[in-house]
Amino acid sequence: MPEPSIRIALPADDEELTLLDKATWSTLHAVTPEPQPPYDPFFGERHSPEDTLVAELDGRIVGYVRLGFPTSLAANAHVRQIQGLAVHDDARGRGVGRALIRAAIEEARSRGARRITLRVLGHNTLARGLYESEGFVVEGVQPEEFLLDGVYVDDVLMGRAL
Repeated sequence: MPEPSIRIALPADDEELTLLDKATWSTLHAVTPEPQPPYDPFFGERHSPEDTLVAELDGRIVGYVRLGFPTSLAANAHVRQIQGLAVHDDARGRGVGRALIRAAIEEARSRGARRITLRVLGHNTLARGLYESEGFVVEGVQPEEFLLDGVYVDDVLMGRAL
């Protein structure tokens, strides 16, 4: 199997990434309501193309990871946060998620970050296992932080040094 190609997103990727978000939406990882037409643009005030890495297989985008700052405080500017990760269902099991996590770590490091953090829902055991295998550790748990489909779900805070 070919390895995914990872690159910085382009403004022209907006529509394809918007559709990927719609296709991958699930309460397994999303706390926002399911996207409905007309869809909001993928890029906006909070996230620009240069904050997003995309994975391509066979010439099409099959995943992305978004990097951002956890806060707007100067005292926290040495930390980057993964603020979204998605892999298309038909590309799962092909190393796309792992490649995106590794690329995000390298990108954060290249931008001068000393730490990288993320938040993951407690019931998303596959994602948590992936993050742990890439050196992330649980740094906190917010019990029953979200109510999704009638079930209270923990918000797990993870991080690692760079």
